[in-house]
This record gives sequence, structure tokens and C-alpha cells, in this order.
Amino acid sequence: MRNDCREAAMCVLFAEQFNEDGCTREFIGRVYKKFGLERKEDTEFADALLNAANAHKAEIIGTIENASHHYLENRIFPLDKCVLMLAVAEILYFDDKEIPPVVSVSEATNLAKKYSGDTAADFVNGVLSGIINKKAD
Repeated sequence: MRNDCREAAMCVLFAEQFNEDGCTREFIGRVYKKFGLERKEDTEFADALLNAANAHKAEIIGTIENASHHYLENRIFPLDKCVLMLAVAEILYFDDKEIPPVVSVSEATNLAKKYSGDTAADFVNGVLSGIINKKAD
């Protein structure tokens, strides 16, 4: 069910790019409902992903730019950026024992493939693999 949480969080994060005031709780609730997030632990996980991505946005974007060989944020397709931001938030700010980084990469790659295509999935996989390797050093 966490894959649905990630997908819902990605949709909210994507919508936030077009609304400088962020999304209302009502909108977020509708998105969560669309993805079947009815259990408290599911909505809490999706909220935690969004909170981490938003709270550490500058650091996450910097990490993505460094791992993508300084491919600036404004050149990354907006949906791919959302996928990357959520995965990087998981990798950097969630417990590795609860969510192994390889799971974050796999989930992000699947989201990129579903919404953007194989080329985007390869890009996301490469960027996130670089971040994991750097974190391990």
C-alpha cells in the first residue's frame, strides 16, 4: 500500500508546483481518497513524505542537481522532479531499516516509468543510485 502513498504524495507535490500557497487539506484529502488511502498509517506516511520533501526542499534539490551532474532543477521535467524529491526525502530523512534505499529507488523508478516513460525511469534510477552511493561513502 505504500506505493499508493508515494503515488498520492507525488500528485500532491506536483500540484503544489503550480500553487505557491500549497495545497489545501481538502485537496490533499481528495487525492488520498482517489488512491485509496483510508488507513491512518497510510495517510501519515504520505504526509510524512510531503512534509520531508517540503521542509528540506533546498537541500533535496541541491542533492538532485549534484547527482545529476549539475543538471539544474529547472531543466528536469516537473513530474520527474517530484518523483526524485520524494525518493531523496526517503533516502535522506527516513530510517534505512524501515525503508531500505533500494526500495525507494525501485518505487521511484516505477513511478517515473508509469508517468513519464522508460527514459525518465533510467534518469531517475541513475540520479538516485548516485545519491545512495555518495551516502554510503
